[in-house]
Amino acid sequence: MARRSDALCALALAALLGAVWAFCDRGLLSSLHLPDADAMLRLQQIRDWLAGQGFADLRQHRLGAAPGLALEWSRLPDLAPGAIIAALAPIAGAPLAEMIAVIVWPTALFAAALLLVTRIARALGGSAIARTATVVAAIAFPATTIFLPGRIDADGLQIVLVLVMARALVARAAIEPGLVAGLAGAASLVIGVEYAPLIVAVGGAMAIEWLRARSGADDRMMGLGIGLGAGLLAASIVFQPIVWNYAACDGFTMTAWRAAVIAAFAPMGMALAARDIASPATRAVLGTIIIAVVATGIVLVAPECLVPDGGIDPILVQLWRAEIADARSVTIATLPTVIGYAGMMVAGVLASGWRLYATRDQRWAGLLIVQLAALLLSCAQMRGAYAGAILAAPGLAAVIAAARARGVLPLAGAWITSAGILYPIAAQAFVASRSVRETAADSCTAPATLAMLRRLPPGGLLAPLELGAYAIGATQLSVVGAPYHRNAAGNLAVYRFFVGTPAQAAAIARGWDVQYVALCGDSFGSAGGASLAYAIRQGHAPNWLVPIAPPGRAFALYRVEARLFSQTPPQ
Repeated sequence: MARRSDALCALALAALLGAVWAFCDRGLLSSLHLPDADAMLRLQQIRDWLAGQGFADLRQHRLGAAPGLALEWSRLPDLAPGAIIAALAPIAGAPLAEMIAVIVWPTALFAAALLLVTRIARALGGSAIARTATVVAAIAFPATTIFLPGRIDADGLQIVLVLVMARALVARAAIEPGLVAGLAGAASLVIGVEYAPLIVAVGGAMAIEWLRARSGADDRMMGLGIGLGAGLLAASIVFQPIVWNYAACDGFTMTAWRAAVIAAFAPMGMALAARDIASPATRAVLGTIIIAVVATGIVLVAPECLVPDGGIDPILVQLWRAEIADARSVTIATLPTVIGYAGMMVAGVLASGWRLYATRDQRWAGLLIVQLAALLLSCAQMRGAYAGAILAAPGLAAVIAAARARGVLPLAGAWITSAGILYPIAAQAFVASRSVRETAADSCTAPATLAMLRRLPPGGLLAPLELGAYAIGATQLSVVGAPYHRNAAGNLAVYRFFVGTPAQAAAIARGWDVQYVALCGDSFGSAGGASLAYAIRQGHAPNWLVPIAPPGRAFALYRVEARLFSQTPPQ
């Protein structure tokens, strides 16, 4: 009965909030102007796949140099929205089918996330905190932002998989929860390696119970290893991309797959080696040896995984990370952003720590380990705050439950501390967190900008990176650059085009066969006085740039007249 009630509550709350959010953004959603660049590009990837591009061909053929950029993405997150579009398009037409898919899929993931949080809370504290945890998770900023209508990028699915692993972690120690956690970890690695530290944290939490020789801990470790290894083996058959041999550890590549398969032997080896050993000291020695052997194997077979950004121009790494909010460290963000993104996560760590101290229930220790891993991940990439915020819900719900017995003021304080949406409001970070939506009128990706580009005949566009994915998803244009690190040559060409002299820009435009150039907002605002960007802003664009939209505060668009390149003064 509780399971059905939990599911209905999670579904109802997700549907209600999803409907409200969709109504508020109905204008943008109806034109398929999605909340972020990854969502726009993923929608186009799905379109290309449904139009006949191979299941294993994850190249975006309108990005970068021919024959297109081999993205580090996976086909796995495309399956559900692609199925919705394929099923509804013959009945409702492609545009309406796509709009339904980009609303329904994030809402379904949100419902799954709320249900998992509820089940985690019920396992840890019973019905006293289960429903409260559902509500806390529903307003857990910034986690809620990745379930907004239109967010069909992979973060929502990744968070659901993290919650699946956390649910297995607080379940009874047995082989079945271990299998579930291993399979979820394998699926997460197929999607991307960004959340790999949280998978390691789940394994570490299970290893602590194994170290203490708790009942069922050996079986759970074995299940984790089998689930991870079997899931990766199946994924290498089903989801192997056409560029499987790409020499990096930045996605589901053969290199990353080898490292993960070797890692799967660690929990299996630990479970087998200590089956009849009860001494924690002996288990610690065995575990250390096994982990050292596995780590050595990973280093020998996949050294690229030690430096995921290896092989990329250092300048490009810096510029690329500056373009992607989720890839920035929370430690270098502004104070309002830190409060908004990390506030609930830190409060959740303290709450879970308090519950561990008060109850001595080691399941709280397991959840706390994963929360701390999310906090550490956010110090490298801000996306760790998504997991950290929603994992905070059970602990914060327990704080609220305890405050009920102490009166109105403590209860109000507990709710204020637990309401994640209040952190960005208090820190005045809400506008920044939704920059695409709230500043669309002045943005490089504003609907009016995309409508102007949509009217252009097909051709190559050279524009600031933030426009790249939107131009691919909303027009028929090809683009030189977009904020994806594998597009090294194209992205460097974009920067060198705008910060270089007009003569240097002419050479780049010729080499990349560019038909259109766009400059928007304050992009490249720090470029020097000799740069093309500065010349455009001063109204002195070279004569080979023929205005389509005159220079302005928000956007300038030009057609490239290659026949006039020879009239550009030499450097």
